[in-house]
Amino acid sequence: MDWDKLRIFHAVAEAGSLTHAGDSLNLSQSAVSRQISALEESLHVPLFHRHARGLRLTEQGELLYNTAHDVFSKLAMTEARITESKEAPSGPLKITTTVAFGSVWLTSRISEFIEMYPEIEVSLVLADTELDLSMREADVAIRMEPPKKPDLVQRHLMSIGYHVYAAPSYLKKHGMPKTPADLDDHQLVVYGEDAHPPVNNLNWLLTEGRAKGKAPRKPVLKVNSIFGIFRAVESGVGIGAIPDYMSKEVGTLIEILPEIRGPNLDVYFVYASELRNTARIAAFRDFLVHAMRSNITKA
Repeated sequence: MDWDKLRIFHAVAEAGSLTHAGDSLNLSQSAVSRQISALEESLHVPLFHRHARGLRLTEQGELLYNTAHDVFSKLAMTEARITESKEAPSGPLKITTTVAFGSVWLTSRISEFIEMYPEIEVSLVLADTELDLSMREADVAIRMEPPKKPDLVQRHLMSIGYHVYAAPSYLKKHGMPKTPADLDDHQLVVYGEDAHPPVNNLNWLLTEGRAKGKAPRKPVLKVNSIFGIFRAVESGVGIGAIPDYMSKEVGTLIEILPEIRGPNLDVYFVYASELRNTARIAAFRDFLVHAMRSNITKA
């Protein structure tokens, strides 16, 4: 079905007259009439009853008009939404990040963003597997490693340090290690073989302070996610290497052996390049930058 003929048919059905439709379309009456006749011929059905007082839709014409009207209404709404998305932050915003970062850091701050931009419809998808932003499984992502796809835009937000933490209940029962070598006598919680941490050597506690050539320490528990490690340490299972943002948010853990630290974890804001000029994306990016700078300042 020819799109241009359908547009003219819709205008004629709305106006009820070839002349009035031609005026709105900036076409002559004869040009409009030819397009309507061609559409009727292609469909093999009459779309209008012609009479002295104007045009009236046939049953088939009513059916086509209802469908065309829905399509053009949705297109008009979409056009308005596209325009608004460039001008004012509004519309749906699906954010994805890891379970740990989303549960501990982001959810405690998202209410401020919602209050700032009530016209943005926020939804969070917390998962340790990456959603495909190119396929619009989410609009934006906060990731712990840079994207590999070339069609994604990235912005480095901050670097997160890892320090050693334990719960007060654990230290009361097992005592405070004074040197890295003392970890030989403590229960350690680390990543398991099924985990895919974003940086290498996140199980550095197993070798920290050990003499060269000595086998790594045996952990008391292996967990496949940092959120699981955090919860185990928090409950007193053992000592673990925890990202700083977790300890700052919760405030119930005690840092031990502050002179040692693990590798840094880089945090990135990622989105599809086609959303580069979208107002709601820019609003959330700026919000994150401000929130993370405030977080670093208070550290």
